Amino acid sequence: MAIILEVIAFDIESCMLAESAGADRIELCANPHEGGTTPSKGMMHLARQKTNLPLFPIIRPRGGDFLYSEDEYESMKHDVLLAREIGCDGVVLGLLLPDGSIDEERTSKLVNIAYPMDVTFHRAFDRVKNPEEALEAVIETGCTRILTSGLHPTAMEGKAMIRKLVEMANERIIIMPGSGIRAANLEALYLETLAREFHSSARRNIESNMQYHSPTMHENQTSTQLDTAEVNRMLEVIRGINN
Repeated sequence: MAIILEVIAFDIESCMLAESAGADRIELCANPHEGGTTPSKGMMHLARQKTNLPLFPIIRPRGGDFLYSEDEYESMKHDVLLAREIGCDGVVLGLLLPDGSIDEERTSKLVNIAYPMDVTFHRAFDRVKNPEEALEAVIETGCTRILTSGLHPTAMEGKAMIRKLVEMANERIIIMPGSGIRAANLEALYLETLAREFHSSARRNIESNMQYHSPTMHENQTSTQLDTAEVNRMLEVIRGINN
């Protein structure tokens, strides 16, 4: 079974760059500085037009925690339906309860709404109180995979927990390491965790093309874009592992 590389696109150009570089799947997000929030309808629609890669928009109505109000949950339901109607291949979401457990009931409902799309439970998982119980709960919801850094800030720091989750999952759900993954550590993470899918932001900052910058605003107007050189390096590592 070949190793899969998923990358994040924070703009439309990054979707096209991901495809040209040879990535396997795109997580589509807005607002990188908040950790990624739901992209707009226009962004989802154009991204679907511009790339043939599997496209997974994140369904996250705001930054911050993953404890959502009823109104926020309603907006998530509408966004999942929209992603399905546009022709996305999956969605990425995560909901928790106040005690640090998985919100199984509402997650299950979103999985049902998303069908036949895949559903990835994102790094809300890294905020759970009991990862073993949370793993079984996410499996019960019908999610396809869990994106996790092993309950640590980076996947390298959480590699022991990721390995444990892979073993406990026993192929009932995909465990996909993410956070801080680059070509320099991808092979080590593969050997340490036995994971078969990996997630990387592979991002770089792009300077603004504006010729005029207001001297009184003191703004940083850089934007985030996919670093194709880093994607190429990671894919080279993956080719070596697959061979």
